[in-house]
Amino acid sequence: MEQESPAPKSQFKKPTSNNQSFSSISTNFPEEVLEHVLSFIESHSDLNSVSLVCKSWYEIERWCRRGIFIGNCYAVSPPIVIRRFKDLRSVTIKGKPHFADFNLVPEGWGAYAYPWIEAFCEAFPALEELRMKRMVVTDEGLELIGNKLRNFKVLVLCSCEGFTTDGLAFIAANCRNLRTLDLCESEVEGSGEWIRFFPDSYTSLESLNVACLTTEPWFNHLEGLVSRCTNLKSLRLNRTVSLERFTTLLEKAPQLVDIGTGSFSTETSAEAYEKLTKAFVGCKGLKGLSGLYDVVPNYLPALYPVCSGLTSLNLSYAAIHSPDLIKLLGLCQNLQRLWVLDYIEDSGLEVLAESCKDLKELRVFPSEPYAEEPNVCLTEQGLVSVAMGCPKLQSVLYFCRQMTNEALFTIAKNRPNLTRFRLCIIEPQCPDYLTRKPLDEGFGAIAEHCKNLCRLSLSGLLTDYVFKLIGTHAKKLEMLSLAFAGDSDSGLDHLLSGCKNLRKLEIRDCPFGGKALVVNAAKLMTMRSLWMSSCQVSYGECKLLGKKMPRLNVEVMNERENPDSRSDDCSVEKLYIYRSVVGPRSDSPDFVWTMNEENLASDVSLSH
Repeated sequence: MEQESPAPKSQFKKPTSNNQSFSSISTNFPEEVLEHVLSFIESHSDLNSVSLVCKSWYEIERWCRRGIFIGNCYAVSPPIVIRRFKDLRSVTIKGKPHFADFNLVPEGWGAYAYPWIEAFCEAFPALEELRMKRMVVTDEGLELIGNKLRNFKVLVLCSCEGFTTDGLAFIAANCRNLRTLDLCESEVEGSGEWIRFFPDSYTSLESLNVACLTTEPWFNHLEGLVSRCTNLKSLRLNRTVSLERFTTLLEKAPQLVDIGTGSFSTETSAEAYEKLTKAFVGCKGLKGLSGLYDVVPNYLPALYPVCSGLTSLNLSYAAIHSPDLIKLLGLCQNLQRLWVLDYIEDSGLEVLAESCKDLKELRVFPSEPYAEEPNVCLTEQGLVSVAMGCPKLQSVLYFCRQMTNEALFTIAKNRPNLTRFRLCIIEPQCPDYLTRKPLDEGFGAIAEHCKNLCRLSLSGLLTDYVFKLIGTHAKKLEMLSLAFAGDSDSGLDHLLSGCKNLRKLEIRDCPFGGKALVVNAAKLMTMRSLWMSSCQVSYGECKLLGKKMPRLNVEVMNERENPDSRSDDCSVEKLYIYRSVVGPRSDSPDFVWTMNEENLASDVSLSH
């Protein structure tokens, strides 16, 4: 029997009939039937809505819910989660603010995973899946998972830090049912010896991502692991794995659907090249390809046999220039997702637009972001070509050095189905390079025509007018990132008062003060978080906001001086605001001060 699609939110609205009240309907609804219905709802937000219908639905949802998403590890505490849910099997937690990816969050800020791991291992011994992002994970925490969770299956640590391969060795040795180990973009120290701790009887692995490791896993043990795990579908290696060894692994696992290659940087013999080609030909179901670290162009033809089946191609670490990329992309007619360096140039993006009509996501990264005179020809025209030629395009991340309002108009009108649009013009405050005008109208067109836009990143020369346009039109916008933009507090006021669904707002190097924050304090309670750095918010405004909204954690970060020594009109360096049901956190470092009423009354910081 096919699984039904999740029930739409409209099904939970109050009925209009006058004969029977909604409360009596919900009370008499059989619990067994409701539990069965809820099992088909995958959206966390929809399940949250279900729990608010009435008390009986709340109780049923809390007993039968198996997975939760915690968007901010300081918005709630482990004891509250444990009291709320009784039998969780899957947990996803996010820690540091998104700007941590750009080194804007000070070292030692927090987001420690151990209290969560310790509490969940005790309360939910049947927990099977744990996904953490931007958190500090220790080897002790990983050992606890291995000791306590006997049916543990999925561990995903994305952009995490603090642990070593010793912790991974403990997971390998003790989690006998592990299906997924994904260390995406994490910082991990240690040797490659850890891979040998997987038992010889272990065969359940389905996905392994160790691309972030800096040392080569002991190859004999890695080869044995890949050979034993016949259900392995995804394998992503780091750049220490040689071409010859990668070929051997490929031969051992022709069932792979997603592959992250090792290093293709050394020349090899004709025999080795032929062996590599045959190994790729043997992977009949290959859909995703990534890696290709330091690839030698002579190896690219070995990929040609699998290109027609690829739906995902990540070349963000591969210095492949436009002529070679054009040959490769011309064979990828079914491609839906492409990550690539700016070596692709406008000419390569034109070929992409002609060849890949199913493309849904494009990310173009800079190869040399600080070079004054880059050796690539990538302009706004390449993005325009893709927008006009790829009707299914929904998500864009595009680094470039120039843009025009006309190009943004064209993109908006041709691709109203865009849901994510992130444009990063490398030099701050660049105007339309043809008219020398701000890019307000162009980004305003994106906000107006792309009705389902949920994520937006702005760059270039921008005034407060663009924020008025965004506040007027971007009603479904959930996340906004901006830098070096705007004129005054009016711009921030337009955003907070106009974007009704805004959840995350990230601002750096903008002339915004705290007046708009105080005026729109109620709006901040509906958001997950607000980050501001190098702006003009004063210490006094932060204190006022903390007094006005005690349910908000207003965190001021200053690594150079104690806040008691500063006047109220001094600007704060970094500000992080988020709603919380537990109040100020107890693990704040010395450079973080929470501006709540209790702190201000006693004149004593909770961080001490």
